[in-house]
Amino acid sequence: MSKPIKVQELFRLGSCGISESDILFDKCTMQSDTFICALNQVGDRKQMNIIRLENPERPLRLKISADSAIMHPTSLIVAVRAGSVLQIFDIQRESKKKDATMNEEVVFWRWINTSMLAIVTVMSVYHWQLEGDSNPIKIFDKENRLKESSIINYTTDKQQNWLVLIGIAAENTGAPGQTKVVGRMQLYSVEKGVSQIVEGHAATFVNFKFESNPSPFVVLSFAVRGSQGDKIYFTDLATSERNSVRFDKKCSPFYFSADFPADFPVSMQASDELGVVYAVTKYGFVHVYEVETGTCLYRTRVSEEPIFCTAPHLSTNGIVGVNKKGRVLVVCLDLEAVVPYMQHELGDTRLAAHFAIRNNLSGANELFSQRFEELFNARQYPEAALVAAQAPKGVLRTAETLQRFRNCPAPSGQPSPLLQYFGVLLERGHLNRLESIELVRPALQAGRQNLVERWLKEEKLECSEELANEIKGYYPLLALSVYLRAECHEKAIQCFAETGQFKKIILYAKKVNFTPDYSTVFRQVMLANPKEAKEFADMLLAEKEPIDYNAIANVFLEFNDLRGFTAFLLEALKDDREEDAALQTKLLEVNLTGAPQVADAIIANGMFSKYDRSYIAQLCENAGLYQRALELYSDVFDIKRALTHSDGLNDEWLVNYFGRLNVEDSLECLRALLSANPRQNLRKCVLIACKYHEAIGAASLIELFEGENCYEGLFHYLRSVVDSSDDADVHYKYIQAAVKLGQNKEIERICRKSTCYDAERVKNFLKDANLPDQLPLIIVCDRHGFVHDLVMHLYRHNLTHYIEIYVQKVNTSRLPTVVGALLDVDCSEDFIKNLISSVPSSFDIAELTNEIEKRNKLRLILPWLESKVSQGSQDPGIHTALAKIYIDSNQNAERFLTENHYYDPLLVGRYSSRRDPHLAFIAFRRGRCDADILQLCQENAMFKNEARYLVSRRDLDLWAKVLDKSNPFRRQVIDQVVQTALPETQEAEDVLTTVKAFLTAALPDELLDLLEKLVLENTSLFGSNRSLQNLLLLTAIKADSCKVIDFINRCDNYDAPEIAREALESGLFEEAFTIYKKFDDAVAAMQVLINNIGDVERASEFANNCHQPEVYSLLAKAQLDKLLLTDAIHSYIAAGDPSNYKEVVDVAGRLGEYTELLKFLVMAKSKLREPFIEAELVYVLAKCERLSELEDFLSGPNVLAQLQNVGERCYNDGLYAAAKIIFRSVSNYAFLALTSIRLGDLQTAVDCAKKAKSTKTWRDVCFACVEAKDFRLAQFCGQNLAVHTDELERLIHFYSSRGYFLELIDLLDSALGSDRAHMGMFTELAVLYAFHAPERLLSYLSMFWSRVNLPKVLRATERAHLWKELAFLYVKYADWDNAARLAMAHPTEAWKHSEFKEIISKVGASELYYKALQFYIDYAPTLLSELMNAILSKIDHVRAVKFFQKTESLALVKNYLVSVQDRNIEAVNEVIHTMYIDEENPDMLRLSTEKYDNFDKIALAKKLENHEQLEFRRIAAFLYKSAKRWDLALTLCKSDSLLSDAIEYTAELANPESAEDLLKYFIEQKNYVCYAACLYTCFHVLRPDVVLEYAWRHQLMDYTMPYLIQIMKNYGDKVHELSAFHQTKLAEERRAEKVPQPLLLDNDRLMITHGPVNGSGINVNDAAAGSFLSTGLPVKAWDAK
Repeated sequence: MSKPIKVQELFRLGSCGISESDILFDKCTMQSDTFICALNQVGDRKQMNIIRLENPERPLRLKISADSAIMHPTSLIVAVRAGSVLQIFDIQRESKKKDATMNEEVVFWRWINTSMLAIVTVMSVYHWQLEGDSNPIKIFDKENRLKESSIINYTTDKQQNWLVLIGIAAENTGAPGQTKVVGRMQLYSVEKGVSQIVEGHAATFVNFKFESNPSPFVVLSFAVRGSQGDKIYFTDLATSERNSVRFDKKCSPFYFSADFPADFPVSMQASDELGVVYAVTKYGFVHVYEVETGTCLYRTRVSEEPIFCTAPHLSTNGIVGVNKKGRVLVVCLDLEAVVPYMQHELGDTRLAAHFAIRNNLSGANELFSQRFEELFNARQYPEAALVAAQAPKGVLRTAETLQRFRNCPAPSGQPSPLLQYFGVLLERGHLNRLESIELVRPALQAGRQNLVERWLKEEKLECSEELANEIKGYYPLLALSVYLRAECHEKAIQCFAETGQFKKIILYAKKVNFTPDYSTVFRQVMLANPKEAKEFADMLLAEKEPIDYNAIANVFLEFNDLRGFTAFLLEALKDDREEDAALQTKLLEVNLTGAPQVADAIIANGMFSKYDRSYIAQLCENAGLYQRALELYSDVFDIKRALTHSDGLNDEWLVNYFGRLNVEDSLECLRALLSANPRQNLRKCVLIACKYHEAIGAASLIELFEGENCYEGLFHYLRSVVDSSDDADVHYKYIQAAVKLGQNKEIERICRKSTCYDAERVKNFLKDANLPDQLPLIIVCDRHGFVHDLVMHLYRHNLTHYIEIYVQKVNTSRLPTVVGALLDVDCSEDFIKNLISSVPSSFDIAELTNEIEKRNKLRLILPWLESKVSQGSQDPGIHTALAKIYIDSNQNAERFLTENHYYDPLLVGRYSSRRDPHLAFIAFRRGRCDADILQLCQENAMFKNEARYLVSRRDLDLWAKVLDKSNPFRRQVIDQVVQTALPETQEAEDVLTTVKAFLTAALPDELLDLLEKLVLENTSLFGSNRSLQNLLLLTAIKADSCKVIDFINRCDNYDAPEIAREALESGLFEEAFTIYKKFDDAVAAMQVLINNIGDVERASEFANNCHQPEVYSLLAKAQLDKLLLTDAIHSYIAAGDPSNYKEVVDVAGRLGEYTELLKFLVMAKSKLREPFIEAELVYVLAKCERLSELEDFLSGPNVLAQLQNVGERCYNDGLYAAAKIIFRSVSNYAFLALTSIRLGDLQTAVDCAKKAKSTKTWRDVCFACVEAKDFRLAQFCGQNLAVHTDELERLIHFYSSRGYFLELIDLLDSALGSDRAHMGMFTELAVLYAFHAPERLLSYLSMFWSRVNLPKVLRATERAHLWKELAFLYVKYADWDNAARLAMAHPTEAWKHSEFKEIISKVGASELYYKALQFYIDYAPTLLSELMNAILSKIDHVRAVKFFQKTESLALVKNYLVSVQDRNIEAVNEVIHTMYIDEENPDMLRLSTEKYDNFDKIALAKKLENHEQLEFRRIAAFLYKSAKRWDLALTLCKSDSLLSDAIEYTAELANPESAEDLLKYFIEQKNYVCYAACLYTCFHVLRPDVVLEYAWRHQLMDYTMPYLIQIMKNYGDKVHELSAFHQTKLAEERRAEKVPQPLLLDNDRLMITHGPVNGSGINVNDAAAGSFLSTGLPVKAWDAK
């Protein structure tokens, strides 16, 4: 039997970052099943963790400074408390809602609902509203006894009329040292304002409702463990006067486990929906009680740790709680198992039935079915109907039940059973679908709409499509109401349409989120009202319903509504979707055919773009809409055809239209326009070409116009684009077109302004054109440098006046070029001189000079030059030209070059370099032409001049070029610098620049010689220069290190630190030492001795001479690096420097010199207060075994050393005595225990482990005791280990690996008494019993099976082959399948018949049933019937029959077969029939075939028709008759002379031919008695004329006369009835014509005179039925009336 509760672990708070130490009553709170709020410390700040139970993986973490926090039950609102200050925050809005300050200490608080916070202080209880700005309001004062208690809960009922405050306190029991926890509750009535003190530990309120009561009971449930007994109470606090049933006070025992004598209730939660209360105790037990009876449904332990906070879990009607380990548990009733548990385990069928009824739960269906059958069979129909109505989940309210009530005859004077059934159902609630249809059908036929409406209004009927279909034929509007309630959306919309409520269709469809077939609905609307149809279509579009636009548009077209069609599609297709392309095409097509103007407007509007453009374009062209056709055509041939109608096209539109075409199509269309009508279309083509020339390309357009010989169009086109185009061909063609048209001004303009044409091409064209005015040619040649060609052209064509015009008026700057050209053509010098003189001085004289100089005619302009100079001209060109002439003529050239300042030195120097180098040097030096001077001097060996120029020039870049290694003349220049240039100079800057140049050029030897001469010679002016001395020393260091020491001693004015550093970098350590020593830098000198020279002895001597602490420190460091520890320590002591203590300690540790180290540490401790120094001092004292000094030091004040670390070092190094002293000084009992183990003192180790309270310490001590075989101490330690699940496995492995299994069993057995014993301990002990003490396992499991891990113990027991114990465990584990398999596999040990029946009835694998059958056949065949009874409802009976047939064991299960035959299974019936045949029992066979019809009748009949016994053959005839094989049945009856059966079957067949054949047979057999009997029995079948014929022919009138008499009698009665009926009908018609009859009698009773209606079984002629239908009252109300 499954447990009635389910326990589920949702998650653990540890996985959300909450440690166990933070899971406390005041830090971890849960107000509902939505949030858990936990406070913890993170570093130096507090943190609030808000965890959603449905999403614990993402907790919300907030900083907080409060002492406590509780979350709102449903929202992200938190109340925080710091002392007496309370605040409420809205986390989502990040705002504070309220705050308050209490005058008293707050001891407890909680949310009592979503809008109220309860606050309990030391004196009173307050309520604080969440909304508004009110302060906490005091509700009542605490009683004195509650003031002394710890408040653990406060709760109220839902209306807050009753309040209860709960507290606990410890009291002495009277026994020494023993206390008990007592609970006190203060129950307060808000209405009466009074309190009552009640003994109780936990309480809750339940809103409990009886079915027959209009309002629920307010029940207080509380539990108490006290001296008067352990009880739980249920008492009604507020019984309503309207309730007909009262709630009696209940008091039930509250059972506590004997293993936990100190247990008591800590919290209670109620489920109002189920009517149960969950009580949770301190030690994790959950008790579930049913409120109505106070019955304890179940009790179990769900947590090994205390559950300190709980809340209702609404989704499961259970509770959710948190235990000390952080496990979040949900405990709830298993609704599938609780009712069977009440019925079978508790044995309380009444409770099971009531609980199932109240909560509509399955599990007790058999009870209700059995009770229903009893009452129904006893004809107690109202009571049976009540049972059917109360049965949970409507299991009895089926079509079968309805049929049974319908088929029952009505007792005399009472309503029919079906009406009684309906009355009970209507009284208790509402009807289901089938019942509603069955009840409404006769009411509709009787015209009682008001009844149906009232039932619907009172929600007595279940609305369904079938019910609405029944009503629709009578009352469409009422049917619509039912369709709506039944959510039959399609039928409801259809009904809306049929009733003309078109506007409600869309609203309803949206409301219920249903999409009907709107096209069908629209057609119906269109047929009914076309005007409203348009409005309906607009509504569909406005509401954006998913409709088939095409279908609706077709409906418009069907009704020839073009306007509606157009308006609808315009609105529907306005979004221009791709999928609407066909509809767009259809819309335009229809309008182009019927209303072209509308189509034109639609296309012009541009709202559509997805239609078939080609097709629509053809339609537009046919309709004369050429512009629209062109807009839509895409094929160039179509476009060219349409363009032939260009006279009707607007120019601007046509130009814009060409913008849509590609280049090729545009050219084709332009060519078509020009070819069709050039004069008419010229302007259009020019406009198009001008606008799209960039896209089409100028070359293509030019080719187009030229190809059509349209130069006028070409000119106008190019004129508009030439100014903006940079295409040379465009400009050339424009010039060419202008020439052809004689546009001279445009030619001149474009030649002057354009920068894009090909000048060469234009020049040649203009020369060939021979224009009357040569100005365009002059402009082109002047702009593009064709002056020489221009002059040659003009001179040859005798146009010299154009030459004068050109240089005088057009461009005077071109005079030099013109003069050069004239000289080339041998023009007369006079013309040239006159031309030069006639031109003002606005040309480049230097250029003129160059032009004339090229042609060796420079003297030609000497008079002109001298005249310019005499006029005061300073033009460099004039003076440069004169210089060149003077140099060539050697007329005072040197004086002119020295004194004149206007010529160009570079030009003149280069001009004279080959004529006179000296004159060239003068010109170059004046202009500082460095490169030319260097080249000149090197080519002419002028090195002295070069050296002087370099020194005076002071240019380092120039020096770099000269002193470069690649210069082949470097040596000569250097010699002249040293010998001549520098000795001559008196400027220090010249010297410094030269020195820098030598340094840069990397000439150390030359530089050294130079500097030595400058600095050390007495005659030098620069001897004391600091920079030169530095440079001398640095150069010597790099060039000649042997001279450095001499230079150091001889020089005094240099930068000593810098020089010393350079010496060190160059490896001159002695020189550097000398410099530092010379300048009294002892520290630097010591560093050189130590770091560079590496002479420690010399450094020691130097330090002893200096007596400086810094020097001693450096010496000590060097000695320490050399591992001269003793010398280093002496030097450190001499320096008084403890700074390098870590390295000293490290070296001493490596060398093991702890005695010397002690001296250093003593000095260091006197200088520094460092934890490291003191720690090392402690360690060294321990290492030197100075334990007394160690104890004295540790007993001193303010010890900074990390003694824990030092103690561990001593422990690791084996200094156990010293370690013990250190650990004792810091009270580290864990390591003290380990040290005692090392020293062999196990008892002391155990004592220290007690104080250490560390699992690791217990483990180490325990294992040490085991190794020492002191199992007494080991057992004591192991008990403290076993309670930790993670240590238990190690403990077991350690014992097991050494073979101490019995000792381990004793240890675990003794540890089970601990209140911290957990499942792992019980499990491992069971496993040990299985392998090492199997005889004790079964008794152990019988006591503790619920506390072990059953799967693990199952595996161990199976490995140990303990079948009996394994069977026990399978049963407890509810593993019924394996339990059954085990019992069958090992029957001698694991099988018991009584237990096996229960097991096999619960297995899940159906195969086990048949294995069990085989097992019983083989092992216990006599008990097979009992087994079959146990699994009767589980097995497949067809398969079971086949199984028994195969195993030939049908005889063993005959009782089983008979018991299941009422299920009418074919296989069972056939087997039973075979058994009856074999037993020759025709009576039972006949009874079986009559009662059960599921078998092959023909096959059985064939089997029996040849049986030797007559009765079996008679059964065969009966079977043929049942199978409608009348011919075989009658033949068999005739052959066996079963004449009475033959007559009976013939009458039943009702076939005249068969009856007449039988008569003929009797006549032939001369069996006249049977002939008469057949006439009587088959009276209604036989034809009178045939019977008279047989009687007359065979002289049987005497036997036939009774038949004839009856025939005549019947005919006479029928004639009389017809006559009477006809007379009555005539009379009624006459009366009806005079006075109309009312439809209703008094009391609204219907005048219904016909019988049953539509086969429903309700006789509405019954007075009770009429009253029921007319009033709608249930049966009881009818009886009372």
